[in-house]
Amino acid sequence: MDTQRPQRLDSVDALRGLTVAAMIFVNDPGDWSHLWWPFEHAEWHGCTPTDLVFPTFMFIVGVALALAGGPKLDAGSDLASLQRAWWGRALRILLLGWALAALIAFSFGHHWRPLGVLQRIGICFGLVGWLYLHVSPRVRWGLLAVLLVGYGLLLGAGIDLERDTSLPSRVDAMLLGPFAYRYDPATGLGYEPEGLLSTLGALATTLFGAACGDWLRRRERRHVVLAGLIAALAGIALHLLWQPMNKALWTPAFVLFTGGLAALALVLLHTAIDRHGAPPIGRRFGVNAITAYAGSMVMVCLMYGVKWDGQSLHGHLYDAGFTWLVPRFGPEVASHAWALVQVAFWWAVLRWMDARRIRISI
Repeated sequence: MDTQRPQRLDSVDALRGLTVAAMIFVNDPGDWSHLWWPFEHAEWHGCTPTDLVFPTFMFIVGVALALAGGPKLDAGSDLASLQRAWWGRALRILLLGWALAALIAFSFGHHWRPLGVLQRIGICFGLVGWLYLHVSPRVRWGLLAVLLVGYGLLLGAGIDLERDTSLPSRVDAMLLGPFAYRYDPATGLGYEPEGLLSTLGALATTLFGAACGDWLRRRERRHVVLAGLIAALAGIALHLLWQPMNKALWTPAFVLFTGGLAALALVLLHTAIDRHGAPPIGRRFGVNAITAYAGSMVMVCLMYGVKWDGQSLHGHLYDAGFTWLVPRFGPEVASHAWALVQVAFWWAVLRWMDARRIRISI
């Protein structure tokens, strides 16, 4: 076997794909006023199933970096070209995030936000990619520990962990001002769910994913299981005894709990798909993840941005195709049925692309 060839595991594509499909589902309900609690983010502290989606994707970013870069490190290859390619990809993800932010601002009449989901992915991809190629695994583990402890102490040094007055929110309000997700010029307080300081927690999640990716490519599955269990239990303990889980702040408890569950999900899918031949459900979303996510966001912007008779295209389509469900099954069923149709639409698009071996990456 060529040890320099990057490994591509169907289980990783499947987990990435299931995560992207979940992103589409929770990002586009028919009616934001009617959601079942598992498909809502926690109001502030806590963790719902929806809150698992983004950290799972960040975890997979780290896993994929290890599967791509690990064989080259083992072979002693010149890493300069790979590093240039990774920095270039990180920049393209960042630019795509800015472009989507501009489209969202135009479609919904909001201000432009420099930070967001793709921007965070690009930043973590670039930084963790550099660390993976140039820093030893022992140092990366040490850095992960420093991030968890140091960021936790930073959070504790603030006034509190509330939405507008936590240290990350105060830093975002000071540096981003009106470009934050929410900002009050009268008080100088604001809030950014993908903020600057909270990116430290996302970096820790990505580093943990890279460590698990290393174990996976070396067939050390027990290490992944053990690390996943310890991390998830440690996250629960931190939540109860020190600092609560919080997605927007990406607290250490949130890093450990969500990273641990992502590691266990990865092992489960790897065992079922790669070792026992189970169907790689979600793989089509995984191999064209950027197409699915960015395409779905563009479609949402168009459906809300295009209006006639004082109503958006989304409103017309939802009223015509789904509101008949409300009196029979309730508004939540109608709302989530719309979201499920969006997922099905993109599954059909990606199935067509996969059949023709069309893969779009940036």
